Formats: sequence, C-alpha cells, structure tokens
Amino acid sequence: MSTGHDAATDTAATSHLPAAGRRLPVSTYRLQLGPDLGFDAAAALLPYLADLGVTDLYLSPVLQAAPGSTHGYDVVDHSRISDVMGGRGALERLCRQAHDAGLGVVVDVVPNHMAVPTPAWHNQALWSVLKEGPQSPYASWFDVGQLDESAGILMPVLGRRIGAVLASGELTVDTMVVPTEPELGEQHVLRYYEHVFPVRPQTENLPLTELLDRQFYRLSYWRVADEELNYRRFFDVDTLAALRVEDPEVFDATHRVLLELMADGHVDGLRIDHPDGLADPRGYFQRLHAVTGGAWVVAEKILEGEETLPADWQVAGTTGYDAAWRIHALLTDPNGSGPLGSVMTEVAGDSRGELTAMIDEAKRQIIGTSLYAEVHRVATILRELCEEDVRLRDHTLRSLEDCVVELLVAFDRYRAYIVPGEPAPGASERALRDAAELARARLDAERHETLDVVIELLLGHEVGTAGRIREARREELMVRFQQTSGAVMAKGVEDTAYYRWTHLVSLCEVGGAPKRFGISEDELHAWVRDTMLTHPATMTAGTTHDTKRGEDVRARLGVLSQLGEDWETLVRELREATAELRPADIDGRAENLLWQTLAGTWTDDGPITAQRLRDYLTKAVREQKSWTTWTDPDEPREQALLDYAEALLEHPDVVAGFTDWVSRTASPVRAAVLGAKLLQLTLIGVADVYQGSEITQTSLVDPDNRRPVDFTELATRLARLDSGASPTDLDETKLALTAAALRLRRREPAAFVGAEAGYLPLPTSSGHVVAFARTDATGPRAVTVATRLSVSLEVHGGFAEHTLVLPEGAWRNVLTGNTFDAGSCRLADVLDQLPVALLERVDR
Repeated sequence: MSTGHDAATDTAATSHLPAAGRRLPVSTYRLQLGPDLGFDAAAALLPYLADLGVTDLYLSPVLQAAPGSTHGYDVVDHSRISDVMGGRGALERLCRQAHDAGLGVVVDVVPNHMAVPTPAWHNQALWSVLKEGPQSPYASWFDVGQLDESAGILMPVLGRRIGAVLASGELTVDTMVVPTEPELGEQHVLRYYEHVFPVRPQTENLPLTELLDRQFYRLSYWRVADEELNYRRFFDVDTLAALRVEDPEVFDATHRVLLELMADGHVDGLRIDHPDGLADPRGYFQRLHAVTGGAWVVAEKILEGEETLPADWQVAGTTGYDAAWRIHALLTDPNGSGPLGSVMTEVAGDSRGELTAMIDEAKRQIIGTSLYAEVHRVATILRELCEEDVRLRDHTLRSLEDCVVELLVAFDRYRAYIVPGEPAPGASERALRDAAELARARLDAERHETLDVVIELLLGHEVGTAGRIREARREELMVRFQQTSGAVMAKGVEDTAYYRWTHLVSLCEVGGAPKRFGISEDELHAWVRDTMLTHPATMTAGTTHDTKRGEDVRARLGVLSQLGEDWETLVRELREATAELRPADIDGRAENLLWQTLAGTWTDDGPITAQRLRDYLTKAVREQKSWTTWTDPDEPREQALLDYAEALLEHPDVVAGFTDWVSRTASPVRAAVLGAKLLQLTLIGVADVYQGSEITQTSLVDPDNRRPVDFTELATRLARLDSGASPTDLDETKLALTAAALRLRRREPAAFVGAEAGYLPLPTSSGHVVAFARTDATGPRAVTVATRLSVSLEVHGGFAEHTLVLPEGAWRNVLTGNTFDAGSCRLADVLDQLPVALLERVDR
C-alpha cells in the first residue's frame, strides 16, 4: 500500500484541510463544561494539558443553556455565553490563556435546535413567537407548521387532557415581570404549575377557554405530541425545537457570537453537532466555511458500515465514530461469535442472524409511536401533492403512508444527500432505490405503483403532470423525508435495537456495525488509506460524551470474544448460583446486558457502585422499549431487576467469580486497553482524548460518562512518571502511553495531520499484530505496533520468531527507550515489555 498521492487525491485531501493561515489541531482534549467545570476552572487545567502533550482544547457547547443544563446542548440564547460557566469575559480569558500555553481552542456548536425550557421565557426567541406569532421578529427561526391562532404551536406540557385540566382549575392567568423583557413591566401570563406562557395582548380579559383559543400556541396533553406535533424536534425530544438555520438571517443570528470569537482570534475550530437534522447540511457547511475563512470544522456524522462522508461537505471530517468502531472490531475475535451467541440464546432468547429483523422491528415501533407525527407529516405532504395533480390523485393517504413507512424501515443510513433542484448523487440514488426494492417486497402489489411515485418525488424527478419539478412543496418533501430518516435511524437503531441486541454489547455503539463481529488488519489499513485520500484531518475518538460505553469498558468486553467458552461457563455457573434471587419475570435481554455490564466494569477495585449500576440499567431498559419505557415505565418490574442487579454485586459467588475473571483476564485486558488507545492516538487525523480517558475508566452512557474527573490526581501522576518513576498499574501505563503518543504527535505534526501526512502499513509475519508507520514528506517518522487477540497468541506460544519489518532509519521506542534498526526484527523484542510499541525515528 503506497503513501504516494496523485493530483486528484491531493486536490481532494487539500479541499478538506483548513485554509492557509487557519489552525490545524494535532490533537484535542475534550472538556465537558458545566456548573462544576466553568471557564476559569478549565483554565486551571491548561498546565496539565500542555504537559500531557495536547495541542488543542475542545470545549462542549458554551452558549447560554436552559436552567440546570449539565451538557449545554439545550441552548436558550445564542447572544450570550453561558453565565453558569462564567460568561463571555471568562471564556475569552480561557482562550487567551490557552493560546499563551500554545494550545488552540475548538468549540462544540449546536445549529439544529434550541431548548423549549421551563418556564418558556428563558428562551426569549421562543417566548416572542409564542406571544406575537407571525409578527414576532423570530417568526422565521423555528421549523413549525402553521403559525396563527387557528392552529398554534403545539405545547405538549399538560399532565392530563385539556378538558380535565380546565375543569380542575390548574390553568390560571397571572401577571409578572418577565425577566427577559423587564422593560415591558408586568405582563399577563398563563400558568400551569412550573410552566409559564405569554398571553397575547388584548386577550387577557377573555374567558379562559376563549383565551386559550386565541393564542399562537396550543397547550395539550403531553401524549398528543407523538401524533400531532407541528414543529420539528431533535429526534423525538419535545423540549428541543428545531431551527431553520438554512435561513441566512437565522444562521447569522445564531452564529454571531461564535463567529465574533473566531474573528477576534479566540476560537480556532468548530465541532458541529448533528448536521443530519439540517435542511441542507452541504449548504450549511459551505456558508460556515466561507464565514470562518476556512477554519478546521468536523461534523458529528454517523456513517453506517462502509458509507463515506459526502465529498461536497466542506469539513475536515467526522468526529471519529467511524474510526472507533473499526479499532474495537480489530481487537474483537470472530471466533467468539459462536459461544457468545449461545449465551445470548440461552439468556436472552435471541439467535445470531436476527439483528436485521430486530432493527426492522425497532424502527417500526419508533415510527408508530414517538416519531409518528414526523412520518405522518411526510405522508401528508405526499397526499397534498397527489391531490393537486389529476394524474396522481388516486394515490391515497393510507397507501402513501404505507410506502413511507416501508422505505424508512428499509433505509440503511441516516439520510440520502439529495438537494432539491440538483441531480441526486449516484450513491444517494442507489441507497434510496435499494431501500425501495426491500420495501417493494414487503408491500402489497397494489402499493407498488404508489411506491414508484414516492421514489420519483423523493429523487426530484418528473412524475405526474409534465413540468412539475421545482415546486416548493415537492422540495419540502425531499427535505422532510431526509430529516425524518435520520431520526428513525437514531431512535430506532442506536437508541432501541442496540439496547436489545446483546450478542456482544460493546459492538452496539454509536456509529457502530454490530453485524460485523471483528475485522482484519487489512480491512483497517484499507479504510485508513481511503479516508486519508479525502479527509486526512478528520478526527479519531475512543470515548465521547455520546458513546454508550467508554473505551476501556469496550476493551474489557472485547476480551469476552477471545474467551467465549470460558465466559459461557462463568455465566451459566453464576446464573445457577443466583437463581433464587432472579425475578421470575426478568427480561432475558436485560439480564444478558447486565452480565456483560458487570464484566465491562468490574476491575481490581471491584464493581461500580450500586447506584451507578441502577441508574445505567434504568436508562438501558427504558431505551430498550420492550417491556418498559420512559413514558410508560413498569416500575415494579424495573425495581425487581434493579434489586437483583444490586444483590449480584455482593453475592459471594458473583464476587468470587468476577474477582477470578478480572485476574484471569488481566493480561488480555491490558493488551486491549493499551492497543485501542495507541491505535486511536496514531491511526489517522486529529486524535481526541475525552476528559479523564488518559487513565482507565468504567464509564457507561451519559450522564455516567460526565462524572467529575480528578485532574489534580492526574497531574500528580503524570509529574511522577515524568520524574522517572515506572508505572505502578494499568492506569499509569495508559497515562504514560497517552502522554508519549501526544508528545510525539506534537514533535512530528506533519506525519499525523496535514497534506503531507501519510500512512504506511508495515509487513509482519503474524496476524496477532497490527503495525504501520506515519510519514511526512521526508519519509516514515513514527511506527505503531499493537498486539491483537492476545489470548490465542499465547495459546500458540507467543510471537516466538515472528517478525516485523521496520522502515529505513534508526528507531527508538518512546515507551521503553529500546532502540531498533531498520529491516526485519523479532516482534518478541519490540514488544518485550508492553503489548504495544510506539517508535520514533531518531537518525535526524
């Protein structure tokens, strides 16, 4: 595999790099800001981060968020920097101090939605629209349907149906000074417990029922939202209302402060949250590229399987889920599929090969419940288009909705990138037509002609009366379907099916591919090669704020694939030993998830706390949506599961079993943890370190992964290692590895990021190692060597005389100090002290 470039690939790669003069990060360190970690507290961490070797600070959203927000993705005011975090002055001070320390600053941006907070006046833009309707200066901001008193924006906040609420007197008219509009003095408002809504001027003296009918919003029972919601949401979250950022005025208003910070030199790069929700992702990135002067921007894009990032997005790449799943799959043993499948069948009742059907079932459930309103909206637009065209009039709403449902179930990715008025890209058209063929097989023959009409409309082709192509409603249909398909994927697959599928739960990750039980090193090399040709400055990640399990939990779980039969025996023994505790009606999928969660989080220090386990399982089973949900929890059955799980943590047989398991798997876990981290830090593009993941963690899905990090302890440990002390445990070994890799990247940036960075797979005689060199214009500068599938390696006697061929030059292992010459060398020598090696060329 060559590192050479031709003119076409050079152009493709360069087009996705920052413009001349704009900063290109070499590595980033993600900080989850919030009430417990504000800007000044973050500034205090800069000396440690600089010592660690990080080149850029990567901040979670910094704009004003809803009261009590712990993550910042629920923005209420784009004109203000978060008061809780310290305000704009503190942010600018942090940026100046970061730059003084040699670090750049990357900020997370949320363009797709704003919060619908409680009380609503916290979001001044939304409050204005609720009060003034189409006359509001913010009327164009929100992606809503009809904005007048005949319909009104649905506000699904009532605990009961409106008739019962009115009869009980729970709705009252009051007066108050609205904090966001103090200049107006006291205003009339409508109160429902903690909820406060504006009263349209000149309606305050009407009888309550008539007053409600005259507002630009409609208060409703919360369950109405799934069927009648008339504003686009972030997936199915009623409290996050979508923005029409495709409108230049909305873009300018919602990005003004962040762009000022960039123009003033405070912020250097951006991470864009959920671009698939936007009406026109490509157009958004083009505009962002223009107004930032070509800054480094990455997109939180979930790529399914072998899907690639759209070439016409002006971004440096993704946020790294595509790299994360491949790294984990490389360290997963395909031979473990059988034994783990047997455990899944025995405990959960599911069999290998059933994942596709499970995903289809989960999508149908989501389409029929929490996303029904969005799906019905697409079908309704289709019906209106057909009613307007005599040639299409016989396609009924029911037939159209059937076709939309089947297309959404069959569609295998977040969206097809089809822009109204342009020919559909070949890959997008193929994806849509492939889904149509699957849908056709599931539809009655009578629906096939209707399906053909739907597909042609979604592709923007002429269908029905000639010449009717560039019509507003047809173009709206094309956009709405794509926005809906992404929501169905996110909620149906990642937030439902991936909680149900328990073959090996570490494969069920955001952007993961659990149908692939392991990949080869050649597959990894090929993916890196192809990605570097187009997006050499993409991001890689091991853990993020959105991953369902931290990188170390996934590594521990991956070891199950190497010891499948032993795991099968352990689960069987522990189930038998604890049979008297197990609830009679326990859900098998929840139980299998529980056993694997214990394996992924049980360390030398024992299990995670009972409360963390209870909180995680509660979220997991409700996301599973099989027998309990967030909206209809089966609390007695949940309680029985949680009590059982907590009892397992102290059961003597379970304690003994997992204590022994931790001891027996210490070596392969060490190899997996260190191997995954080294690969993630050296594989491709900009390497991100999620806060605290420089040592091992037992983090599960949010909010568990946002627990506070003891940075003082980390700094103390790093200083001790830098003084010459040897690592005392896996935590310190991982910390030393992370620091060594980040510092090497900082010394040799051109080998890891930028137009000259290259990737060269290295020849080895063993399939139990992956090795590659990172190169710049002068040749190889760094070499990564990582052991994979160490259990079977040891069974076969270790590396023995297996070899690795090093590139030209002299090489020093920055982890051990050992040196090597170019050419063939024994893997047993390179990996004599650690299961990984990071070599730096030292002959300059």
